[in-house]
Amino acid sequence: MKKQGFAFGKENYRILIAGVLIVVLGYILMIGGGTEDPNYFNADEIFSTRRITIAPIVVLAGFVVVLLGIMKKSKD
Repeated sequence: MKKQGFAFGKENYRILIAGVLIVVLGYILMIGGGTEDPNYFNADEIFSTRRITIAPIVVLAGFVVVLLGIMKKSKD
């Protein structure tokens, strides 16, 4: 009879945590661009390359890393 254990090994959890941190970093890159004055709109800051292009790519990369952490076969 095979011993029952955890579904993931240590390496899987490390990959999952790294993926979650990458996703959080992507969302952090998206924040900002607001203003206290409702009559002022700075389109360059809100629609910057960092918020529109780089941050979503980082978030998607984080989700791919999480998926790899789930799919990786555990050696334990």
